[in-house]
Formats: sequence, structure tokens, C-alpha cells
Amino acid sequence: MPVPFRQKNPELHRVVVALRKAARAHEAAIWGSVADRLERPRHGVTPVNVAHLERLTAADDWVVVPGKLLADGALSKALTVAATSYSTGARAKIHAAGGTALTIDELLQARPDGAGVRLLG
Repeated sequence: MPVPFRQKNPELHRVVVALRKAARAHEAAIWGSVADRLERPRHGVTPVNVAHLERLTAADDWVVVPGKLLADGALSKALTVAATSYSTGARAKIHAAGGTALTIDELLQARPDGAGVRLLG
């Protein structure tokens, strides 16, 4: 069981609550896992690079990164990526490859049942 949520970021808290509700309502374990990772201390979260997306995903995948997405590496596939935050270069590389960069909340609205969403990070 995760430790009670004690963050000072109200937006992050709102997203975690929405993820927990969606996990229960749609029986989607992925949203519970994302909420668990967002509740962790920030210093324990490893950022994900665009090169990881290139290596670990297929074209047209839906990916959620519960942390920051950085621009190291190249991306040649069109992906729909949701992350807590993006570097400017990472967002540009996603759009240049024909993909979409979303917030986690926007991805939750688009795929409330979590079908076809992969968790990286």
C-alpha cells in the first residue's frame, strides 16, 4: 500500500486522485500503477529519454511516462506520449516525428479504460 499523499503540488494531487478513480471505475490497473509512481518522491524518479521511446515502442503506440521526458536521442515513429513534463526538445522531436505530446490527464480522458497504453519509466 502506498504512503499517504503529502505533496505540495495541488495539480499533481488532482491528477493522482483522477487516476485512482479511473483505475477503480474501469478496472484499469495501469492507472493505479501510474498513480503509485507519481506519489513517489521526485528524487527517486529517473527521467526517460526520447531514445528509450524509439527503442521500446512501435509506431502508433500510446505511452505514459510518469516523470519528465528528455530530448536525448532521435525519434522516427509517430507516438502519442503523455508525461508529467517535457523538455522543449523532447516535445519538438515528438511533433517532428508526427506524434502527439499530451498531459497525463489528457491521456486519461482519451483512454479511460487504459486499453493499449504502455507505461515507461
